Amino acid sequence: MRAENSATRTSAIAVAGDPAVTPHPTSAASSPVGSSTASPASSSAASPASSPAASSTAPPAGSSAASSAGRSGTVLAGLGVVAFSLTFPATAWGLESFGPWSLVALRSVLAALVAGGVLLAARVPLPARRHWAGLAVVGGGVVVGFPLLTTLALQTSTTSHAAVVVGLLPLTTAVLGSLRTGERPSRAFWIAALAGAAVVIAFTVQQSGGALTTGDLYLFGALLVCAAGYTEGGRLARVMPGWQVIGWALVLCLPLAVAGSLVALPLEPVHLNAHGVLGLVWVAAGSTFLGLYVWYRGMAAIGVARASQLQLAQPLLTLVWSFLLLGEELSAAAPVAAVAVLVCIAATQRAGRLAGREAVTVRSGRESRPVRS
Repeated sequence: MRAENSATRTSAIAVAGDPAVTPHPTSAASSPVGSSTASPASSSAASPASSPAASSTAPPAGSSAASSAGRSGTVLAGLGVVAFSLTFPATAWGLESFGPWSLVALRSVLAALVAGGVLLAARVPLPARRHWAGLAVVGGGVVVGFPLLTTLALQTSTTSHAAVVVGLLPLTTAVLGSLRTGERPSRAFWIAALAGAAVVIAFTVQQSGGALTTGDLYLFGALLVCAAGYTEGGRLARVMPGWQVIGWALVLCLPLAVAGSLVALPLEPVHLNAHGVLGLVWVAAGSTFLGLYVWYRGMAAIGVARASQLQLAQPLLTLVWSFLLLGEELSAAAPVAAVAVLVCIAATQRAGRLAGREAVTVRSGRESRPVRS
């Protein structure tokens, strides 16, 4: 009996000390006493993964999965940025047919109908009560506030100027995201983000002659409400799919959008043309629903701060679309600003990847640490 008990204790200690070994519940009972009392040397040889040399050379657990998720998240967030970069030119087209209040209300109604149809077809249950406040912030920021303020700004500003001012959105979102979600980007990340914001500010001042206009005030207000909506949406996308986040936010704003349409359409003249209809369709389906869907999915995968810095490319893409679609002129400073901003984006993404790998390595080290009995 003593020998059998001693063997059982030895086997239990070996299993507890080696996380790579999974004990079978019947192994102790079915094995004879002689076979269960393995020597320390044979036990060590049977589980080489538990040796320090082997564990030091093995790749961190979960590092490849995290790297794959990071790449896909970056691609999704980048697709969202491309969709957003077309918003201002599409809005300028929409203003050829609709007034600013009518355009904002109609784009929200159409986007909410699309989102509601998808939610019904997928039989998605209502979100938990604790999520409705966050969805209201998303709706107020990216469904109502940002479209309304930027549309009013485009009454007096060019799309290229508005796009560059909104280039401050990445830094604003990163700051709010760190405060709201607890993300702590590295010092290198903040240096690159501030450098990108400085390039955008310098370009804006150079374009506007150093004077702020009423349109600029609308745009700065749009920055704040949109950053709040992005941050809250990125947080919610960690607990529910990104398309459901924007879908429920749109449905939540549908009554307000319908009321706004009923009030604005009789007061503002409507002159339908191809540009106006295409602009309305894109800002409703492309920017508001599809763009935010991939954006929130990407943001949930790589974090609010890192995803936000991809939007440094948005003003430059909008400048290109404004030149191609609207015939607006590009200044000589635009290519210089483009190169500088792209360098800052690359620096922020590199800092985010390095921080993510370090976090995975630390977690893997803690999980693989042997348990002492």
